[in-house]
Amino acid sequence: MTEAESDKGRVTIIEIAKAAGVSKSTVSLVLTGRGSVKRETAERIQRAMDQLGYVYNRGAAGLRNAGSNIVGIVINDLSNPFFAELSIGIQNVLQMSGYVAFLAHTGESVSQQSQVIRMMRENGARGIILCPALDTRPEDVEGLASGDASLVLSIRRIAGSQASLVVPDNRAGAARITRHLLNLGHRRIAYVGGMGSMVVRQDRFQGFADAMADAKCAIDPGLNIESLPTKDGGVRAMGAVLALADRPTAVVCYNDVVAIGAMLAAARRGLSVGTDIAVVGFDDTEEARHVVPALTTVSVDAVGLGERSARMLLDQIADRNAAGATYVGEAKLIIRESCGIHHRALAAAG
Repeated sequence: MTEAESDKGRVTIIEIAKAAGVSKSTVSLVLTGRGSVKRETAERIQRAMDQLGYVYNRGAAGLRNAGSNIVGIVINDLSNPFFAELSIGIQNVLQMSGYVAFLAHTGESVSQQSQVIRMMRENGARGIILCPALDTRPEDVEGLASGDASLVLSIRRIAGSQASLVVPDNRAGAARITRHLLNLGHRRIAYVGGMGSMVVRQDRFQGFADAMADAKCAIDPGLNIESLPTKDGGVRAMGAVLALADRPTAVVCYNDVVAIGAMLAAARRGLSVGTDIAVVGFDDTEEARHVVPALTTVSVDAVGLGERSARMLLDQIADRNAAGATYVGEAKLIIRESCGIHHRALAAAG
């Protein structure tokens, strides 16, 4: 049996061939990419590999030594400045520890996520830090978490997954920033951005709902607007809110990117953010500090969460028997002009 067929007693090519109803040589062609195999056959072989939990270890074919210090970083959306800052934190720790980071962007695609994870494992990655794509299911990461590579989920938890996890305190942060708006006198407050299926969205909306309930303020279902967690999503969601006859006086946004989109939408309608309507975000990205007006938001220290994710992964690589761990980072309120605090202070003084 060759190294390609078996690595430390795992599933063999012979077993895959039997499950897929093809020859061993056909499986080898699919693995190595050195021959022509019908698409339907290749897909059948890939399904068999997935079902059997097989990972083709290219390290066993000659890259084992070179890949021994590789760690994969799989990010759902590198166009979001928050995840770029998170990646910097991860790489800071890995580089100081002598690890080479392979960074991949999935564009919120679960299938692309599976592909890049498979490629990283094939090339001998010792561990993977994963910011899950939208709609990632526990079964999408179960094989990885129990396989030969360590796994840490970062920023987005997956309901039902037992993998180690690093997240900010989404619920507390959202409650904190909503209470700030309530203390400024707002009562008709919208929540915009993020998709309802996103666990992070659910946590942040729950924090918003907690604060509204404590203030005995009803939440208008018409002011709960979902959108992609992007700037374009924020523009569209804010457009829907501003089209209402009885529009809100304040808007809590899923993240800073959505909030900046919401601010653009307000400006296009001739509204002054911080005067005519309050807009707040979540994450405290660098961009949030420099937009005009500067964005009131929740700071979760993206770089610090990245560093924590990397240290947790390295601990697991050092001790594969270590129990899964969870770290919940602090969420701090950062008050700037977009919430209208300065305008209200001037109005009160006048």
